[in-house]
Amino acid sequence: MSNPFVLAITGASGAVYAVRLLEMLVTAGRDVHLTISPSGRELLRHELNVHVDLRNFDIAALVDMTEKSGRVLYHHYEDFHTPIASGSYLTGGLVICPCSAGTMSAVAYGYSENLVHRAAEVHLKERRKLIVVPRETPLSLIQLESMKRITEAGGIVLPASPGWYHGVSNVLDLVDFIVARILDQLGVESTLMKRWAVDSISVT
Repeated sequence: MSNPFVLAITGASGAVYAVRLLEMLVTAGRDVHLTISPSGRELLRHELNVHVDLRNFDIAALVDMTEKSGRVLYHHYEDFHTPIASGSYLTGGLVICPCSAGTMSAVAYGYSENLVHRAAEVHLKERRKLIVVPRETPLSLIQLESMKRITEAGGIVLPASPGWYHGVSNVLDLVDFIVARILDQLGVESTLMKRWAVDSISVT
C-alpha cells in the first residue's frame, strides 16, 4: 500500500488549486491527511463560497467522495497529537497549497506555530517530499529568501504560474496545469494536461 499524502491549505489566493488537487488524489485512490489554517478556511469561503467548520469538519463541503477510492483524514491545525506531526509516521509527501507568504516564512525558518508548520518541519528533517505552492506577485526579497532557504533544505517551490502552451480553453485548464505539475512531483499519474512531446515540435 502506498504511503498517504499530506495537504495543507493556507491563506494565499488559489483555493481552487487545493480543492482540485484533493479531488484528483482521492480519485487516484490515495489517502490524504488534510489540515486547514484559519486563513485557509476564509480563503475557501471567499473564493469558492465553501464553508468549512474547522472543529466539526465535513469533507462533503470540499469534495464529493462518491466512488472515490481514497480517503481524507482531517486534522485540526492546532492538534499536534496527530500522525503527521511525527517523523515516525511515513508519508508520500506534503503539499502546502496554496502557501501564504507567512507560512512560507515559517517553514523556511523552522517556526512551528501550528500543525502546517510542524508537518513541513517533519518532512524537511526526514528528507521527504515537501512542495510549497505560493501565488503572490510581485515577490519581496524576504519572500525570495524564504524560497531559497526552503529549496536549499530540500523542499520544492512550485509557484501557481500556469502555462498556456497546452491548449487553454477555460479556467479549469489553467488550474489543471498547476495540479498536474504537483501530481508529477508526487509521482501520481494523471491525464489533466497534454504533455510537451517530440511530435509537438516542428522540425524543419
